[in-house]
Amino acid sequence: MFPKLTPTTRAIILINVLVWLIEKMAWVPMAKHFALWPLATPEGLFRPWQLVTYAFLHDPTNILHIFFNMFALYVFGPALESYWGARRFLAYYFVCLIAAGCTQLAVQYAAGSGEPTIGASGAIFGILLAFAMLFPRVRLLLYFVIPMPAWLFVAGYAVLELFFGVTGREGSVAHFAHLGGMLGGAVMMLYWRMRPDGGGWRPS
Repeated sequence: MFPKLTPTTRAIILINVLVWLIEKMAWVPMAKHFALWPLATPEGLFRPWQLVTYAFLHDPTNILHIFFNMFALYVFGPALESYWGARRFLAYYFVCLIAAGCTQLAVQYAAGSGEPTIGASGAIFGILLAFAMLFPRVRLLLYFVIPMPAWLFVAGYAVLELFFGVTGREGSVAHFAHLGGMLGGAVMMLYWRMRPDGGGWRPS
């Protein structure tokens, strides 16, 4: 049974789709101004707002890029938004995407690479982490076939991302950004947990 879309999750999905359609008509200026450019690009294309805007851009030539990100948000976002409330869910989403962007910038700076980064995957991995922490025993289907608890599903993805990132496999994918999104989410969840009111561990 598919989840019922909640307002904030629906809005994020619609914004991503709208931006993707604009990209198909004006990809070059969109990428130049709103993709996340490395700090050390000779052209000096990095701008601070790109730490947010990059997460609303997807490859305009590959519909699967935006489809899988938005499908994951559609599946896991409503449960978190219903549990936390819209404001806390939105804050968490933005913390994850910014943490993912900062991680990607740090890794690129250390490696001396100069490719721009786009996509909501860092924020989505943060969403996956929160779902697994709040609903660890919910059964998910790996490849829509193999059932496993949410905590194992997400832990497996994290291990794979670390493996691919360290070994350099699938070099066109920002694996460390995905891990950065999860790290940002983990820090925020820990902060909420340490608050006297229980923060993100109880509904608002």
